[in-house]
Amino acid sequence: MKHSKLTFLIFAALIVGVLFGHFCPDYAVKMRIFAVIFLRMVKMIIAPLLFATLVTGLAGHGDVKKLGKIGLKTIIYFEIVTTLALIIGLTMGNIFNPGHGFGNNVAANPQLLKEAGLMAVTTPHTSVTEMIFNIFPTSIFQAMAEGNLLQIVVFSIFFAIAICAVGQKAKPVTDVLNSVSQIMFKFTEYVMYFAPLGIFGAISATVGANGLTVLKNYAKIIFSLYTALAVFVIVVLFIACKYARISLRNLLKAIQEPAILAFSTASSEAAFPKAIEIMQKFGVPQNIVSFVMPAGYTFNLDGSTLYLAMAVIFSSQICGINLGIEQQILMMLALMLTSKGIAGVPRVSLVVLAGTLASFNIPLIGVAILLGIDQILDMGRTTVNLIGNCVATVVIAKWENSFDYDKMNLFMKDFEEN
Repeated sequence: MKHSKLTFLIFAALIVGVLFGHFCPDYAVKMRIFAVIFLRMVKMIIAPLLFATLVTGLAGHGDVKKLGKIGLKTIIYFEIVTTLALIIGLTMGNIFNPGHGFGNNVAANPQLLKEAGLMAVTTPHTSVTEMIFNIFPTSIFQAMAEGNLLQIVVFSIFFAIAICAVGQKAKPVTDVLNSVSQIMFKFTEYVMYFAPLGIFGAISATVGANGLTVLKNYAKIIFSLYTALAVFVIVVLFIACKYARISLRNLLKAIQEPAILAFSTASSEAAFPKAIEIMQKFGVPQNIVSFVMPAGYTFNLDGSTLYLAMAVIFSSQICGINLGIEQQILMMLALMLTSKGIAGVPRVSLVVLAGTLASFNIPLIGVAILLGIDQILDMGRTTVNLIGNCVATVVIAKWENSFDYDKMNLFMKDFEEN
């Protein structure tokens, strides 16, 4: 109910913002203060959320000896699928060019962006060497203060490795960081309560400054992302299901209830308990579901990863920055790491997007522009996150020769009858 009310308020804010921007453009531009506040609140989450989440995730799942065969196979599968999602996101971004046509809108609210701290970076990296050099921090505190996501990721990886090496003596630190990550999840949830106001301010100021013609550009972004997500499901997840010798259509039917919940709330975590229950009934052993699903919410958010790749391309295009092949490949490698810090909380991809853009010295204007329609984008990518993790449990179970096809057939028979 809580998520449904927030979703309703967000859509209401979106519609009211468009109408207010159209009929009262002079006053609508002043509403940017709400977007400024929300964007600042999103930025303050970046460092503690990513550090705590990534360290606890790696320390808990990154010890291959402890994980055994299932853990290793799961990590391999996650990396393959995540890479394919990034490739599809980058490819579709270059095909559809969703950022082209926003040239006049980039400067729509420069004061909003400046006040929100989104105009600090104005020049892209000039070489691949410079981008690689910038990955390594001289100070973790400086990296956190500047919101340099890649530098935080590098520090977090080494920190997690050191925790695994120390072993039991590091448990107090792991417990503290686990508590911090849970606190930051809740913190992020509280911040997202301000999303309706932020979206109202962003969309009304944008429409007030540019008119309703800007909505045509938004439609292009939505179409591009949903097309890319559909390609990923139809091609990548279809092939994965073929390997597991199951029907993708049957799987989608089986998980339609949690999928609808994920779509309506834009939260993977909202659908998590029901998805685990259904996948066990579908024929996946409990030990595999209980490991792969939680790990997937840290390491295998396919829809969000694809979106991040496309969003970075979009953000560079609206600024007139043409990323070369080498830069896009490096960006893809970077996103393979940064996307692992995404929590299953609504609109948290904005946090990772802001940090990734900053790491590549791309102006963060795209975050402000995407804010107005992020609920619509988040609904699609969150649903694909859920579907991707459900497919992952089946693939790993098949890989381990422990998937129960008889149980699946019985479940689908009962499902069809009911």
